[in-house]
Amino acid sequence: MNGLINVYKEAGFTSMDVVAKLRGILKTRKIGHTGTLDPDATGVLPVCVGYATKLCDMLTDRDKEYVAELLLGVMTDTLDISGQILATSEVTVSAEQIREAVSFFVGGYDQIPPMYSALKINGQKLCDLARNGKEVERKPRHVEIYSIDIEKIELPVVTIRVHCGKGTYIRSLCDDIGRRLGCGGCMRTLVRTKAAGFEIDNAYTLSEIEKMRDSGEIEEHITSVEYVFRDLPAYASAPEYEKLLQNGNPIGTNQVISCDSVMSEPSENENERVRIYHADGRFCGVFTKNGRFYKPEKIFEL
Repeated sequence: MNGLINVYKEAGFTSMDVVAKLRGILKTRKIGHTGTLDPDATGVLPVCVGYATKLCDMLTDRDKEYVAELLLGVMTDTLDISGQILATSEVTVSAEQIREAVSFFVGGYDQIPPMYSALKINGQKLCDLARNGKEVERKPRHVEIYSIDIEKIELPVVTIRVHCGKGTYIRSLCDDIGRRLGCGGCMRTLVRTKAAGFEIDNAYTLSEIEKMRDSGEIEEHITSVEYVFRDLPAYASAPEYEKLLQNGNPIGTNQVISCDSVMSEPSENENERVRIYHADGRFCGVFTKNGRFYKPEKIFEL
């Protein structure tokens, strides 16, 4: 069993809980997730199975989309509603002020990671330090916010949809918006609606996956590894050069055949990333152009 399963993570589970339970459901140890979700958060958690676990580090860098409820007038130590309340204030801001504050964070900005996070400093998780009453200095990290849409304003709650790049903490974003408005704020709820090309409408709970296993339908709901790279140009080894791929070697740009069964011309784009298949049609991996060769970036099957 090799590929990805689009899991709907339910509230109360950590991302590692999901992995542990799937190991039991699928009877395999080789499973990994593609990006941590807080225990109280719900939504899309793509999980890699078999040799697809090689994808885990590649997919954590993909952009994501969230729907969050921002509770204005409340500040907590965890930056979400589960934490200890540090301060409260009256909320008198207008819809226009909210729109201005939200739009300020669209684009790149330097965000300070929350203390209650799995980020490590000097080998220690920030959340472990926080639970022991310690707070350490965190350097701001540049994050990309591609868009923030305000879906609803029912003060003191503002519902926002956020499309962002890797490393973005939505809890920190909610705190930053609240501070800019002058009344403070924290995250009340969080749902991840998209991640690594997977969407919430096609996500399955653990109980649904267990039923698929029992009915023998689980394979139908596993997404192939090459689907993740579907936007890259695709080539197959010419039969006489298949041995190069089988040994994990680079292959010449003139030794592969395009999807149209026409001998490819060397790309003018240096560092171009492509999909390369074995001569028999099996997906081999992702290669990067270097001179007149495609060099392996990530091999999935020799």
